[in-house]
Amino acid sequence: MTKSHKVRWGISSTGRIADWFCNDFSFVTGGELVAVASRVRERAEAFAQQHGIPRAHGSYEELLQDSEVDVVYVATPHSCHFANARDALEAGKAVMCEKPLTVTPEECSSLIEVSERTGCYLMEAMWTWFLPAIRTAREWVEAGRIGRLCHVKADFGYPQLPFDPTRREYDAELGGGALLEMGIYPVALAQLFLRRDPQSIQVTVRKAPNGVEDDVVAILDYAGGEVATLATSFRCKLQNWAYVIGDEGYIAIPDFWRAGECFLYRLDECVDHFRECRSSQGFCHEADAVNDDLVQGRRQSAVVSLVDSLKFQEHMARIRANF
Repeated sequence: MTKSHKVRWGISSTGRIADWFCNDFSFVTGGELVAVASRVRERAEAFAQQHGIPRAHGSYEELLQDSEVDVVYVATPHSCHFANARDALEAGKAVMCEKPLTVTPEECSSLIEVSERTGCYLMEAMWTWFLPAIRTAREWVEAGRIGRLCHVKADFGYPQLPFDPTRREYDAELGGGALLEMGIYPVALAQLFLRRDPQSIQVTVRKAPNGVEDDVVAILDYAGGEVATLATSFRCKLQNWAYVIGDEGYIAIPDFWRAGECFLYRLDECVDHFRECRSSQGFCHEADAVNDDLVQGRRQSAVVSLVDSLKFQEHMARIRANF
């Protein structure tokens, strides 16, 4: 793929997250939306008209046969990610798959093997990691501005009420539950800053009437003395902030999952502040990164590696083991 070639995107699904992603595409450089697929052709056609996409396909198989698609964005329900991403890789397409990349570590390992065997690009769409505020926070930590890292605190929760077992969020067959739906964000943030496995995990969990977890608090203890306190919930709106705390200061990140700013504190004094003045929701950053990866001939992301995605899965599996 040459630098003069615009990366051509196909969208697999017409759901809410796909809609948000495509709304942001006007801010993407180096790429274009060329096709969308749904299991119902009428939905694909309506989505294509809404977003100015030239071609609408009535099945995911048709999308994979589209020779003008370079990369497929998989935005189907969690339980479909493995099969949809695998099929796209086997068809020779690059893949950016919504989080969670899979629903188990075993599926994740298998998908990585398919990517390696086919030589096709694969990345989990952990868009938070590409946001300038999050990248600035990492730079502050790496520059030693908070001293030795001691604690990571992060939570992400929104009420998904009233409980309805037929809703995707609660449907166990579709990978429902608060951990995969929202908890992956705090888990990923801990991985971003700590970059290793916890030596032990303590969990408090509450469950919906059908047995799916709807409120989780996990404390991850690391061999270096660091602690991560993570929470997710369908029961209530959590603060949804993250705090990265060192022995000389801390970083506060409001709404960290979609972060637009971050604050650096020494004790009670704010000594630095970064704010991104963006008109987009922020999905454009990950799309731009994928476009650059493909133009440069990379097989995986330099930001969200496949090792990172496997760690997300392993850490969530260890949390689930305490349910």
